[in-house]
Amino acid sequence: MSFFGMKRAIVSGGLLGSLALIGASALALAQTAPAPAPSPDKIVATVNGAPIKESDLVIAEQDIGSQLQSVPEASRRDYLIRFMADLKLGAQAAEQSKLQDAPDFAQRVEYFRDKILLDDLMLKEGAKADTPEARKKLYDETVSKLAPETELHARHILVADEATAKQVAERAKKGEDFLALSKEFSKDPGSAADGGDLGWFTKDKMVKEFSDAAFKLEPGQISDPVKSQFGWHIIKVEEKRTKPVPQFTEVQDQIGNYLTQRAQQTLLLSLREKAKIVQLEKPPAPAQPDSSAKAPAAPAPAAPPQ
Repeated sequence: MSFFGMKRAIVSGGLLGSLALIGASALALAQTAPAPAPSPDKIVATVNGAPIKESDLVIAEQDIGSQLQSVPEASRRDYLIRFMADLKLGAQAAEQSKLQDAPDFAQRVEYFRDKILLDDLMLKEGAKADTPEARKKLYDETVSKLAPETELHARHILVADEATAKQVAERAKKGEDFLALSKEFSKDPGSAADGGDLGWFTKDKMVKEFSDAAFKLEPGQISDPVKSQFGWHIIKVEEKRTKPVPQFTEVQDQIGNYLTQRAQQTLLLSLREKAKIVQLEKPPAPAQPDSSAKAPAAPAPAAPPQ
């Protein structure tokens, strides 16, 4: 199992989808714990007498942090104060218009209360699971189970027809510069200008015909023309190695995300199993094929042998 597939191996799509629908911000918030509010919780501004406190700025930054990336660090505090001032002004104007008396207002407040509670629960559960020790343990366990995998560094020249492929392969095998031949003949827009360089790849990353031919070659060898769905290839293997295992520092953030999401989903699944959930509406039945549609005409019977 690779680290890049680790998340997909355990995270079920349905459960992840439910988490996203119920509390989309929970997964985002779980990446970093919120900064504690300074003490004492001093008042930093007032809006028509209503206070804006230090803790309000902390909550606002958690809410709109993604929008602050383009705001210089030195200006962020002022930006947050102005944001909170606008929020207070808007809320005061809404109250004067009696919008809080709308029939669905209390219901919406209850919904967002539940959502914030779920977010906080998921944040707490994720933070509990994602520790430096847990990251390193999972890394070591995964590395110990990774099977050695061969990968190649290769170049290729892609042409449209077999005759040209044979001509180019013959010239390459006679010692002409492969990079120059690639720039002259290759129709692959992604690699022709770079001498046909495909970088490092494992066998599963290329179409079967290409991989079967390439992985039979040793460094320095050039293939006979190989036909695939893209055309005709001439392949040159530059290097061959056992694919290196990613270093812990390279993947520790991915591992942390995985540990967080796994813990959150395990908790939610456990809560579901213990709960009594009664769905009063049945899901819609799958659509049935239209029986009035005409069936395709049967083929004409073959003529009897003479």
